[in-house]
Amino acid sequence: MNGSPIDSRLIRKSPIAGRWYPGSADELQTTVDDYLARAEFFPTEDELIALISPHAGYPYSGATAAHAYRQLTNQKFDTVVLMGPSHYDDFGAVAISAKKFYATPLGALELDQDLIARLAHKIALTPVERDREHSLEIQLPFLQRALGNFKLVPLMLSVPFYIVGARALETCESLATALAEITRDARVLFVASSDLSHLLDYSAVKKFDARFEELLAAFDLPALANYMWQTGECRACGDAPIITALLAARALGADRVRVLQRTNSADATGERARADYVVGYLAAAVYKSKSAGV
Repeated sequence: MNGSPIDSRLIRKSPIAGRWYPGSADELQTTVDDYLARAEFFPTEDELIALISPHAGYPYSGATAAHAYRQLTNQKFDTVVLMGPSHYDDFGAVAISAKKFYATPLGALELDQDLIARLAHKIALTPVERDREHSLEIQLPFLQRALGNFKLVPLMLSVPFYIVGARALETCESLATALAEITRDARVLFVASSDLSHLLDYSAVKKFDARFEELLAAFDLPALANYMWQTGECRACGDAPIITALLAARALGADRVRVLQRTNSADATGERARADYVVGYLAAAVYKSKSAGV
């Protein structure tokens, strides 16, 4: 941000810069811009409502994430509601940083306090003074380069379907309903941060992620939610963020999903036969068709 210096006590400082992505502004900008330049753009007259993007380190999932953010070409949003899983701590069903700004090497992003306050009137939000969560922050440099100026609502969800089962849906539905109500007349983008299968076998990841893609592309939310927990395996570590984003988007008129790219960590390293742990990645965009009713 430009203008007066920000009180450092109000800033969530990055715990992952220099490890998960480049730590210098110049290198980070060059890296992100290169990923975006190589990703495919799919022109459409339909209204973009939400994105799904992976959250591994950039050498692994950066190229896939770029396919999601490439769709922001010529787009303008005032606020991004970014949802990801809480990998390290259970802060309660829905948590948010208590800080006023999120920092990356590309600058500090201001949290949308008005939208956060309105959301807090509808659902329980746990304020967190300090977190080390990467699933949200890893998306920010892409958003900063693709969108420029915007405000942020960063939500950490601690209700994974693959652990708590079908009861996670209640939280997703409540949060999605609240988000749709408070953003209906605003220029807001939903972003769900999630990787897919985490397994020991490359072929198994390909198999299970293909089924995930099939259900997502069909916009079959009941079947997709069921797929997240029925086997007790992690089909998407950000399953609750994905379902919430899709439910909120549908409440705002979204009627189609375009899967932009699906790959995995073994594809990124080229060590498919020797990989002993494989994580799936997917990028997708959610649209409201131009012909859809208001």
